[in-house]
Amino acid sequence: MTDRPPLTHVRSGSELRRWYWTLAELTELARTMGVPRGGGKLALIERLAAALDGTAAPEHARRAGSARQLGPPVTVDTVIPAGQRCSQVLRAFFRDQVGKGFVFDEFMRAFIRDGAGRTLGDAVSHWYDTRAEAARERPVAAQFEFNAFLRQWRRAHPQADRAAALAAWQEHRSRPVEDRPGPSRTDTPPTDEGRTTVR
Repeated sequence: MTDRPPLTHVRSGSELRRWYWTLAELTELARTMGVPRGGGKLALIERLAAALDGTAAPEHARRAGSARQLGPPVTVDTVIPAGQRCSQVLRAFFRDQVGKGFVFDEFMRAFIRDGAGRTLGDAVSHWYDTRAEAARERPVAAQFEFNAFLRQWRRAHPQADRAAALAAWQEHRSRPVEDRPGPSRTDTPPTDEGRTTVR
């Protein structure tokens, strides 16, 4: 099959993996099939593929709901508890400490996740210690296929506008995996100012 089928017509895990699906599409399919919907897009694809193939689904890691979360006020001396999430309380604290440019990037998410017993002051130091490495271009995680495609496509087509990039993405995602030319293709799709994009 060379045309992207409706997701409800997909009958195997291999066919599911051939095509690009939005998280909303996958979530709806999981709902109708009775498959757990949490854990991120890649985990959801694996569970759906297993269900379609009639094989054992991978274990679904559940976030512990009983872990104590920090509430305001917090200070540089506040100790990070086990199971702490990157919450709005922490976001506000870090923005107060390092400025409005603060984001929970991979370095800070890992520190909060693995930093039980350390202080928020240690986390602030970690922010500053990792800025040089964070400034280097990092690989985009596999579940963010749209972002990875745009980054590579813009590198290959620096003069093209956003509409052309989005048109290239639409063509890319409409093809099966084995037939995708990739973001470095030499033919630039025409700009379509009226196009609306569904990721």
